[in-house]
Amino acid sequence: MKIDDTDLKILSQLQTDASQSLDDIAKSVGSSKTPVWNRIRKMREAGVIGPQVAVLNAEALGFEACFFVLIRTSEHEADWQRKFLKALRDRPEVQEAHRLAGDVDYILKVRVRNARAYDEFYQALISEVKVHNVTALLSMEEIKMTTALPL
Repeated sequence: MKIDDTDLKILSQLQTDASQSLDDIAKSVGSSKTPVWNRIRKMREAGVIGPQVAVLNAEALGFEACFFVLIRTSEHEADWQRKFLKALRDRPEVQEAHRLAGDVDYILKVRVRNARAYDEFYQALISEVKVHNVTALLSMEEIKMTTALPL
């Protein structure tokens, strides 16, 4: 799908507040409601726009600890990867997981209530899949968090 300037304006508005009305979005991008709706529908169908969700305040809900978990493994077989990916997908504590180039194979963003909850997560993970080395880094302060892309 080819994205034009109007699409970018619409996407920027949706990144800021996806709950705003079509009228408000149309006004802010200098268009009318129907063309804006059609553009949004096409971008959803093309996969440019994913699911719309509410961003919750983790600390307000008692999830006060955020760990970045660096994982090194000596296992690279397909069966190990399948088990590892399933273990990550099955754990709601894992908010993000990335496979990396370099010395570290994977990095996880894990959100839990406290250090004890992290240890329970860690023990469960290593009981399911073999890892060579795990380093957990506790985030002391979240300085910036956004889901917005720099359009």
